Amino acid sequence: MPVARTRSVALLGLAGSIVEVEADLSSQLPGISIIGLPDAALAEARERVRSAATNAGCPLPPRKLTVNLSPAALPKHGSGFDLAIAVACLAAAGEVSVESVDRVVHLGELGLDGRLRPIDGILPAVLAASRAGHDTVMVPSANAAEAALVPGVEVIGVASLLEAAIRHGGEFEERPVEPVAATARGDDTEAPAGDLADVAGNDDAVDALLTAAAGGHHVYFLGPPGAGKTMLASRLPGILPDLPPDAALEVSSIRSLAGRSVGDALSVRPPFEAPHHTATAAAIVGGGSRLIRPGAASRASHGVLFLDEAPEFPSAVLDVLRQPLESGTISIHRANSVASFPARFQLVVAANPCPCGNHGLKGVECTCTPIMRRRYLGRISGPLLDRIDLQVWVPRITAAGLRLAVDRPGLSSAEARARVVAAREVARDRLRGTPWRTNAEMPGPWMRGAGRLHPGGRASAAADRALELGGLTMRGYDRVLKTAWTLADLGGAVAPTREHVGRALFLRRGFDQ
Repeated sequence: MPVARTRSVALLGLAGSIVEVEADLSSQLPGISIIGLPDAALAEARERVRSAATNAGCPLPPRKLTVNLSPAALPKHGSGFDLAIAVACLAAAGEVSVESVDRVVHLGELGLDGRLRPIDGILPAVLAASRAGHDTVMVPSANAAEAALVPGVEVIGVASLLEAAIRHGGEFEERPVEPVAATARGDDTEAPAGDLADVAGNDDAVDALLTAAAGGHHVYFLGPPGAGKTMLASRLPGILPDLPPDAALEVSSIRSLAGRSVGDALSVRPPFEAPHHTATAAAIVGGGSRLIRPGAASRASHGVLFLDEAPEFPSAVLDVLRQPLESGTISIHRANSVASFPARFQLVVAANPCPCGNHGLKGVECTCTPIMRRRYLGRISGPLLDRIDLQVWVPRITAAGLRLAVDRPGLSSAEARARVVAAREVARDRLRGTPWRTNAEMPGPWMRGAGRLHPGGRASAAADRALELGGLTMRGYDRVLKTAWTLADLGGAVAPTREHVGRALFLRRGFDQ
């Protein structure tokens, strides 16, 4: 018999590579050998495949089968190659059509009873197959709905190896099997419910939140306990616009790779991640010894990453965010591979002014010494703060302010989202022909140079003076101008005025630590 070939997908981060699975049958002692740099889980496939084929009703011949995974230098992880190995072996034995097997990309894990079990990462794997020019994939029936989210690909969902063999022309007796259902996921982080109108008072903080949503800016809320910092942060996803199709596909791919439920349709709402302050650096940026998983920063891509009680995070954990805040990507290096994940999120940081939280409050004694306060807030490093566009003090609301808020309701989430969508449309029109969609994404050198978006003259005088006196870094200067453009878009102005730049400067230096 000729060598039988089919294909599967090896995922490294969010990128997938096509792997050619070759099977050869020889007259030697019975057994299955898998070569081509498999990991331990993949090497165990030789036992799973033979038992699954026997119990499913399409046994392999009692001869030597050699399976090669090409390219051999590419690391291959996990049990998602089981189905490809099994159908390649059946084709090599002449039990199914070699031509049919060669046309299809196979993904799935086999149980010992021959049923196919769902695997994580189906969506990015099918997307990689589509981009490589393949238009037909065979997956476990529990993964079929997720795989069908990739346009232009024919998805064949099968419940067992026997069903897969019959689909490829095998003459076997059909056996009814109960498909393995997808396991319920209990670790999903959904965007919190709540309306922006629930926030009483704090007009500056609400204005900062609206500005952040309109321009894609990062925010730092500093204030005493109970001032509403967490409430403000939880309202940000609700005022962000829906995701465009490419972003929605990327967000769903990350969820799939992280082992979270994707559903039968792409979610168009921005994700929200709020890791606990005990999270490690690997939990934030991702990692893993063999299969590299995305962390909270990647899962928040195109959405919001909220760090509540930020000074309680270890400084080393906070500082791992500095590079993704600039580049919008996370690269995780291992000895034989590099995995990359998108990480273009909006960072929202909330902190108390001191460990006891009472510093600066009238009528309440602060028990913290000055050095305790400096050490506490000093855990948020200067370089990280320099990357946060809006830094706002959030005071506690007074009784008078509460009564005023009852008589004069604030901006609702629906109204705020309409303003945000309108402002983003203005920015998108201005940035047409560039790879950027929001003001926060504009590179400073381009904005001041080829983009011709520097306000100049008296409009930027306040920012120029702050830069000259050392109150702003060059990065901070650019971020002030980007915020000014967002304020101009919200206000319907053609270009930032002196008032917009001054307001942007205030929002960046709204409190003195």
